[in-house]
Amino acid sequence: MNIVANVYRGGIVESSHLGHVAVVDAAGNLLYSYGDPHRLTFARSAMKPLQTIPVVETGTADQFVFEDADLSLCCASHSGELRHRTRAMGILERAGKGEELLQCGTHVPRDEESYRQLILDGRELTPIYSNCSGKHSGMIATAVHMGEDPATYHLESHPVQQRILEVIADIMCYPKEQIATAIDGCGVPVHQLPLVNIAYGFARMAKPETIGNDTRRAAVQRVTEAMMAAPEMVGGKKRYCTDLMNAFEGRLFGKAGAEAVYCIGDKATGLGIAIKIEDGSPRATYAVMNEVLRQLGIGTGGALDDAALSSHTNPDVLNMSGQRVGKIEAQFLLQKVNEKIIIVKN
Repeated sequence: MNIVANVYRGGIVESSHLGHVAVVDAAGNLLYSYGDPHRLTFARSAMKPLQTIPVVETGTADQFVFEDADLSLCCASHSGELRHRTRAMGILERAGKGEELLQCGTHVPRDEESYRQLILDGRELTPIYSNCSGKHSGMIATAVHMGEDPATYHLESHPVQQRILEVIADIMCYPKEQIATAIDGCGVPVHQLPLVNIAYGFARMAKPETIGNDTRRAAVQRVTEAMMAAPEMVGGKKRYCTDLMNAFEGRLFGKAGAEAVYCIGDKATGLGIAIKIEDGSPRATYAVMNEVLRQLGIGTGGALDDAALSSHTNPDVLNMSGQRVGKIEAQFLLQKVNEKIIIVKN
């Protein structure tokens, strides 16, 4: 079995997580893998950096004076902190629209302080608290800038979503007509591709000189640099995405996706890494990714030892009293492959 992590209670294995890993370079070589690197995968929110590229390409970001933090928020699965909500509202206001247009739905924010304050104030949850409100605000702003209907931006047939599909197919070098789509938790289309192509896309974003289109290359550079310049917008307090990019200081950009997906682009080596935990449980995801980085020698003796980032490595299992009763430990060995990916030009 392709076990990537074991959950220990005391010194005994209580549960195990299966998983898949693909490590690809910017030339399209699958260098290392574990499990099935070709597993068809909905990357979920790990696609947000690609979904943000049209915000730049269309001129929307320039029209509405997006700062790095705005673009970073468009890539976010944020915690609903005040800084996240304020910036999402700012994007909408500059586009001349209100929160009522957001189609991302509502959920309790990860930031407990914000939720407590909401209850104390006697207010109800609104879509701005959604972890996807930044992405949706960017989509609405794009529709406004392009003279398209901003009320239906979330529909698959809308030009906003069609531009995103074209970007994903191009950067990940996968036939557009073979990309299966469904509806994400926030109501917009989500895309399914082989894990290896997802990793390849992150490798190309890490080395944008591999992208022939000048406008797209510049947009990719701007989006990934914005994420690393304002990592607090991608996640928030005590969030892996934020801790990772803070620790690596402009070298790595990374993004989580629901159902235990994580993707990283390494600016220094041009590697793209994509992982998927088979059962969709997020509790093992970050321990597994830190172990992938360790085995690749990325950040060892440095960034991986950062206090915030290392807290995600083999985390403790706690009981209801907060006592340590076990741990989650990543346990696998990457296999060297060196296999050329079949690159399809759309």
